Amino acid sequence: MNLDEMEEKELQALKLWLFSENIRVQAEQKKLLEMKNHFLKERMQFQEEMKALNQRVTAARQRLKQDEQFFNKKMDILKNGFSQLEEDRKAFEREKAAFRRKEEELGHRRSLHFLPGEKEVFFAGVKNQLALKKRYKDLLKIYHPDNLAGDKEMMQQISREYEHLKREL
Repeated sequence: MNLDEMEEKELQALKLWLFSENIRVQAEQKKLLEMKNHFLKERMQFQEEMKALNQRVTAARQRLKQDEQFFNKKMDILKNGFSQLEEDRKAFEREKAAFRRKEEELGHRRSLHFLPGEKEVFFAGVKNQLALKKRYKDLLKIYHPDNLAGDKEMMQQISREYEHLKREL
């Protein structure tokens, strides 16, 4: 073999290697292009998912903000209601204490006897039999001994006043 033949064989081998490398490189380029396309699709899909998630997060934040505002309004209403209840309770306690003081004052006098002019205490403003009967029933509901505010002596006093006024009218 001579040098030209050897160079020709080497050249042929190099061409064959270059051809196979070219095919391999083209196959790799094709794989890279496919991977690039695949990654681009995944990227677009990911971006769409992110956009949808961002929309859901935004909507959830808006709902949360609305819920928080609604909750704050309800809390303010409750706070105002409780403060009003506390004020009403204090006013009731004052009225109750005043009533008890007045009741104690009246109770001492009533325990002795039925004083003239006391008929106006329970039946003030009553001008006829129907109004008298209605007021009597209302007082029974309030002062009956079985009730929380009931009192046996008070009930007897009311009954005496009722009988007295019933005869007068």
